[in-house]
Amino acid sequence: MAFCPNCGAPVEGRFCPACGANIGGAPPQAGGTAPAGGGGPAASAGASGLTENMASALCYSLTLITGIVFLVLPPYNTNPRVRFHAFQAIFFALGLFVLFFGLGMFMIFLPGILRIMLGLVEMAASFGVFLLWLFLMWKAYNGEKLVLPVIGPLAEQQAGR
Repeated sequence: MAFCPNCGAPVEGRFCPACGANIGGAPPQAGGTAPAGGGGPAASAGASGLTENMASALCYSLTLITGIVFLVLPPYNTNPRVRFHAFQAIFFALGLFVLFFGLGMFMIFLPGILRIMLGLVEMAASFGVFLLWLFLMWKAYNGEKLVLPVIGPLAEQQAGR
């Protein structure tokens, strides 16, 4: 078992549980050898410490903004999976903006009761979009690739470049 050079507490990971000091690397396993394949999402962690799954899920968190951020950040802009999710998040945000903006412009010209009814439909659609957004983040975090019908192939094409 390794001990923290700062406070002397026993350490089982990269950081001391008592003082939070960075130990540098994971200590050797009980057998004295490092794990062979790494295994788990921590094995594919980038320089910033984000795993590929976490970066893919975070692409959807603020859709347009985080999609662009992950396309620009050096450790992730070369990863095909993160690039796919970033492009799909960007296209998802732009598509929703165009759809809801167009629906809003259309609703201006409707009489009162139709506008209210369409407003209720729009609220239900917004809730469905929210659930889809959460589902996309969940699938990306679990390492699954969910290709949306219209924008998914475009995202695959852009991510492949």
